[in-house]
Amino acid sequence: MDEKNKNDLNNGFNPDGQNNDTANGNTNDSNETNNASSEQSSHYYSYGPFQSLNKDKDAEDVRQEPVQEARKVEMTPPQPVRPVYPPNSAQPPRTDHIDYLNGNHSDDNNGNRKPNQFQYNKPKTSAKTVVASILAGMLIMTAGMFGADRANLFTPESESTTTTNVAPASAVTTDNSVTQAALPAGSADVAEVAKSASPAVVKIETLSKAGSNSGGTNPYNDPAYRFFFGDQGGGGSEGGSNGGEGSGGSGGSSGSLTPLGIGSGFIFDKSGYILTNAHVVGEADVIQVTLENNKTPYEAKLMGKSTDLDLAVLKIEPKSGETFPSVTLGNSDNVSVGSWLVAIGNPQGFDHTVTAGVLSAKERTITASDASNGQSTDYTHLLQTDASINPGNSGGPLLNMNGQVIGMNTAVSEDAQGIGFAIPSNVILNVVDQLKKGEKIPTTPVPFIGASLMSLTSEVSKQLGIDTTEGSVVTEVLYRSPAYQADLRSYDVITGINGTKYTNSQDLVAAIQKLKVGDSATLNVIRNGKTMDLKVTIGNRNDFDTTSPGAGGGGTGQ
Repeated sequence: MDEKNKNDLNNGFNPDGQNNDTANGNTNDSNETNNASSEQSSHYYSYGPFQSLNKDKDAEDVRQEPVQEARKVEMTPPQPVRPVYPPNSAQPPRTDHIDYLNGNHSDDNNGNRKPNQFQYNKPKTSAKTVVASILAGMLIMTAGMFGADRANLFTPESESTTTTNVAPASAVTTDNSVTQAALPAGSADVAEVAKSASPAVVKIETLSKAGSNSGGTNPYNDPAYRFFFGDQGGGGSEGGSNGGEGSGGSGGSSGSLTPLGIGSGFIFDKSGYILTNAHVVGEADVIQVTLENNKTPYEAKLMGKSTDLDLAVLKIEPKSGETFPSVTLGNSDNVSVGSWLVAIGNPQGFDHTVTAGVLSAKERTITASDASNGQSTDYTHLLQTDASINPGNSGGPLLNMNGQVIGMNTAVSEDAQGIGFAIPSNVILNVVDQLKKGEKIPTTPVPFIGASLMSLTSEVSKQLGIDTTEGSVVTEVLYRSPAYQADLRSYDVITGINGTKYTNSQDLVAAIQKLKVGDSATLNVIRNGKTMDLKVTIGNRNDFDTTSPGAGGGGTGQ
């Protein structure tokens, strides 16, 4: 190797870019240095070129490395490549010592082996291979996922066959073996339920005859009615009509009918028995029932109703050879919170509207108060759902994904959206046979004294001439009620029961309702500025007519 090439080679491994004087040493010195360095541990470049190189000794070791004895190795011939020209050279380098096709090397005139130049092209070939492999893998994965989706390989076949398992319409059943269907996979499940059950859902229109008692008290003015049924009358008994024949009359002429409202119901027996809410039929003189795709209404007969349970049974007579579609009453105990449900009804007169949601909760209790007489009604054991329930849905069915009725839509919260309530089907099943026969449904005793109460205020205290502002003012006493028998009078102020003080009427009523029917209690009363105690026996509210004009006149009824 000539001196110029040696210097170039040494400069390539010298971190300072300077010529090392040891390069001019004789060959024997070089061999001794090489043997000495082989006894020490080797170095490698851990983070970059020349970082771990020893300037005085290791550079000479590296310089001597090319003159090691060549060994025969088996090499795979590379693909032909074009020679790489040096950066600032106008002429191509000499290539007569390198066989690019066979990968053979030739020695120079001094017997030293030249570096294999074509090896510097290998990283380019390796990078292309990696990129091509990645692209090929991505293409294969994409094709595989697309094929699996088209073939529906990840969905069990059993699920697709059970989502449309809708129970056909049939008579009332109490089969406890029915299980709740799985969550629906799509709108087709709701569509199947609606298709199966909708023919059995009916629209109910109530009307009153002119001059009748039922027409004298418009249910639209009843807050409890508006809570359950919506304000559809605009506050008056006349006006627009959604009823059948004769509706829309002013009520001034004999024989005319005045519409009261619209609700929903469902046929549960093919012979023509219909279930709905008691507040839907109210005290109507005429009840008309319209089936799906049938504009001619049937006149229904009220078979029986329970105001406490808010249930009623109607009967329509089939025409010659006619049979009615019906739905099955399921087991509401088997439905789980979170299960999908379907509601069908006639909200605002829009026939057979279908909505869907989930069962939000069970065993809910709500209270509806009537400001006209101070009475309130408690509804217990209700199902809560977020399926849309609007005025006119009352009495309609709440169905599971098997097409079975698990509840009757009853109420919706006025203060929030997505909070509706339904009477469980198991409550209906317990009394439906008695309602069909017109039998009276036994009611749960409700503790009661028979007085209308109002919380005491500072202004009322001044008018009564008393100093205290804590207690409940008696506004009215029901005739022959326990309070009447105890000589409780209007404008008496009840401050407590059995020595326990209650600052407002709500707390006092709650305390009375915790007592049992037949219990004796002492009312702590202020009358004309004097305190006194009155003995009272707790009565049963169901034994008294709390809707009559003397039952109460505002405030909290108890």
